[in-house]
Amino acid sequence: MSGVTSQPCMGAFVSALEGSEYDTGIPTESIAALNSYWEQTRLLYSCFDPGVKASDTSVYTHEMPGGQYTNLLFQAQSLGLGSRWNDVKAAYTEANRICGDLVKVTPSSKVVGDFAQFMVSNHLTGDEVVSQAATLSFPKSVVEFFQGYLGQPVGGFPKELQAAIIRDAAKIEGRPGASMEPFDFDQLRRDLEDKWGPGSIRDVDLLSAALYPTVFDEFQALRQKYGNLSLIPTPLFLSPLEVNQEIQVQLEVGKNLIIRYIALGPLHKETAKRDVYFELNGEPRIVSVDDTSVKPEVVARVRADPANKNQLGAPMSGAVVEIKVAVGDKVKAGQA
Repeated sequence: MSGVTSQPCMGAFVSALEGSEYDTGIPTESIAALNSYWEQTRLLYSCFDPGVKASDTSVYTHEMPGGQYTNLLFQAQSLGLGSRWNDVKAAYTEANRICGDLVKVTPSSKVVGDFAQFMVSNHLTGDEVVSQAATLSFPKSVVEFFQGYLGQPVGGFPKELQAAIIRDAAKIEGRPGASMEPFDFDQLRRDLEDKWGPGSIRDVDLLSAALYPTVFDEFQALRQKYGNLSLIPTPLFLSPLEVNQEIQVQLEVGKNLIIRYIALGPLHKETAKRDVYFELNGEPRIVSVDDTSVKPEVVARVRADPANKNQLGAPMSGAVVEIKVAVGDKVKAGQA
């Protein structure tokens, strides 16, 4: 996994220091075993490989962290800026200068990356950003940085630029955590269990929801819809099954599912769904899945969201023939 945009190869360091006063004592055979393992692991994730074939010495100019380099390259490509990658790197240098030459780790590196893509998308130079700051609509991460959400940079913020970027937004002085109100984890747990079910929230879930509420909600919604996908072997999670391919999924010790993919049915244009035919432990099964490459011809009826306590689903399908209440009316439990 080393080299290119990542850290230098460990084996190179160990071999270079062998026999010196800094000899690590690590056997090269052990490193070779690790290399073999990670070579195979990297193949599993080859679909995410950014295609960077050699080290880029421009890192000494833009100072982009290696992990962010590949992520930002993917983001630039998804935004249609792939052909302007050199412009993005140049803008990253300018954005970093405007932000005060930051120590770039998550989340400060994200601020600079968002800033750089914003500049390239809007054809702005660093000087134009500074002079037009009061009229520009900056990314949320950039505004929050200048509000002080990540703390105070060395030397502080340029006052005029900060005022132009945050405008009427609140400003945090000093360390953000010092002025935070005490966090009510007990209330958050109650809220989460109301939404996702009693007893469903572990301590690690509670912390995740406190730190990344939107990401946690998306994760929980995915698990509610599809189950625990971590049980599926990585290659099968990343790539579709071939016809007649058989896999085993271990739910727990002594409880395995044997799944064989049989066929994919034709597209149902009205619903944009396809039937998937497979065998589960030798028994034929059919499941209908959405074909996201097409749009349904028939408007789908919105179903009640079980995670939203303000939505109430009908106990059976049917048609609404009469509405006995109006907006703003209050109803009592059991009222017909």
